[in-house]
Amino acid sequence: MTQQTPRSPLGRFLYQNGLSLTVGMLTLITLVGQTLTGHHDYNDELQQLNRPALSLSEYVTSGHWLEATFENWESEFLQMALYVLLTVKLRQKGSAESKKLDEEEEVDREPNPYDDDAPWPVKQGGAVLWLYKHSLSLAFLVLFMASFFLHAVGGSEVYNIEQQAHGQPTVDVWGYLGTARFWFESFQNWQSEFLSIVSIVVLTIWLRQYGSPESKPVDAPHSETGK
Repeated sequence: MTQQTPRSPLGRFLYQNGLSLTVGMLTLITLVGQTLTGHHDYNDELQQLNRPALSLSEYVTSGHWLEATFENWESEFLQMALYVLLTVKLRQKGSAESKKLDEEEEVDREPNPYDDDAPWPVKQGGAVLWLYKHSLSLAFLVLFMASFFLHAVGGSEVYNIEQQAHGQPTVDVWGYLGTARFWFESFQNWQSEFLSIVSIVVLTIWLRQYGSPESKPVDAPHSETGK
């Protein structure tokens, strides 16, 4: 049965953008929750270190907030960058998340610069087209590197506060990148993201979700690869 698009401008906008709006709102709600609870938690830590508490406005510019936020964003952007890149060439028999084993797919065809609806970079060609052809993975990689650096900036501030409280030497951002603590924080997040990728790749071989574009049709055989 075909679903009818709402006629009102607002209804149509909400219908056409419901996925991004819903996930964006969930992101905002959880970020606010993280900020409020992190503020209280960090002030408890500062009290134990005999340092003054931070106001909420001070907290959201503190190293603790930066570290907590971008440590997680870093792993998410790494996950998406690798997922986009790995699914270009690698296959998994039976998975809804894989391209078909022996067939060319629509995403493999060369862009047509003569299509009236083609984006501007396609019509431009050359280096602009090359960048556009790889823009999704490049964007995720840039976001990963930015989050990686901000994780280090925030983490070094928190680390130095703890070091000073215990009479230990401090480090700059680059020095913090060489600590086991920074890499422990990164690896524990990265491995969870890789686990989520392999989970959806493998579970979609045998399991289904009716109506989801991330699942094969319910009656599809386990050996069928792709959506």
